[in-house]
Amino acid sequence: MPSSNLRGVLLLATAVALFSLMDAGLKQLAADHGSYQVAALRGLASLPFVLVWVMTTTGLSALWRVRWPLHLLRGGLAVVMMVAFVHALRHLPLTSAYAIFFVAPLLVTALAVPILGEQVGPRRWAAILAGLAGTMVILRPGGQGMASAAGLACLLAAFCYALSAVLVRVLARTDSTQAMVFWMLVAIAAGAGSLALADWRPIAPAQLWLVAGVGLSGALAQYCLTEAFRHGEASVIAPFEYTALIWGTLLDALVWGVLPDRGTWLGAGIIVVAGLYLLRRERQRGSQPAVAAAGGDPVTRGRSDRK
Repeated sequence: MPSSNLRGVLLLATAVALFSLMDAGLKQLAADHGSYQVAALRGLASLPFVLVWVMTTTGLSALWRVRWPLHLLRGGLAVVMMVAFVHALRHLPLTSAYAIFFVAPLLVTALAVPILGEQVGPRRWAAILAGLAGTMVILRPGGQGMASAAGLACLLAAFCYALSAVLVRVLARTDSTQAMVFWMLVAIAAGAGSLALADWRPIAPAQLWLVAGVGLSGALAQYCLTEAFRHGEASVIAPFEYTALIWGTLLDALVWGVLPDRGTWLGAGIIVVAGLYLLRRERQRGSQPAVAAAGGDPVTRGRSDRK
């Protein structure tokens, strides 16, 4: 493996681990605070660190040379995504939430057809449908699965994330990554914060370290994610995003004492195989993978970012 790809893999693996720690912090906070408030804290806590990154790279002037209508649309999607994902984390194990959220890269490919006019062949459509089937295995509608408000909220978060990732592919032609990350966090902090005001609960002193940890891990993860796709080939490093399942399982077991059931593992396996097949097809076509477009989105995750 070329050294640049190895560096990209290590950076992406680090980003995934940091995002998982951030999500664990969000889950802990969600036990005592509303979803709107936790989403707002995610944006507020990371803003100071991202602002330092902006000032040491592009400078503040780059934040204003943007396409505002698209940023406002993406900001609205980010608020819905973050609130929905926090709601899912409140009720679902990390592993289950990640398994459902992994359908997002498949949705990016599907949405690129009507929005960007991209061509998707029958094999890739088959992979997308297989991934959606894997999601249904996890949700298990009609059974004793996770077809609950929490499971559906996670699916909504994945859909909003996919739409945001498609917008990033448009914004990236003119706007800097720093601007996209900064204004996304501003939108989450302001949008979710305004919705949380009526039910805002004081943060206990013991939880301040959790808020700081969420902010720091989220900001560092976003930096590592950006650098990973800058140094490594997307088709080589993108599959390592699936290491989130490992981190989710470890954190679920160590912190909450739960493990995913067989249905979750089966559904997650189907989604991962479908995503890897899409990557392979994209690499054969010589274009940038849909998963990379989603993973490189500077939102959230929360994964852009999740999340």
